[in-house]
Amino acid sequence: MATVYRFEELETWQLAYAQTRDFDALVETTALSKDFELKNQMSSSPGSVMDCIAEGFERTGNNEFKNYPVNAKGSNGEFRSQLYRCLNRKYINQEKFDELYLKNETLGKKIMSFISYLQKIEFNGQRYRSSDQPQTSNVKPEAL
Repeated sequence: MATVYRFEELETWQLAYAQTRDFDALVETTALSKDFELKNQMSSSPGSVMDCIAEGFERTGNNEFKNYPVNAKGSNGEFRSQLYRCLNRKYINQEKFDELYLKNETLGKKIMSFISYLQKIEFNGQRYRSSDQPQTSNVKPEAL
């Protein structure tokens, strides 16, 4: 199994990044761009998902790492809830809502699997590696 060297290699981070791009497209193509309150709230949620995954990866211990995907899952749920407001305000139609909801739900399941994986593995963290080893995680891509 391969070792993950960068948070960008994590499937959960990649899906979260795709969700931020989907949100950016909504802002560019709908009246959401003029609803500053909702737009600002929604901008924070998908960004927080990817940022929490990245920050957890960069932490020095597994116990620290485990907390961040939990926060990411919460932010992911927040974004899903905000999609309902977009639908209710007619910024998106039902078809677009269903598409974004499914992607978000898939990401939430992947994050939950990632959390379960992190709770099972023995990994002390970056601070315990020898100085001649590159910074890595022993998280295996298949588990993400």
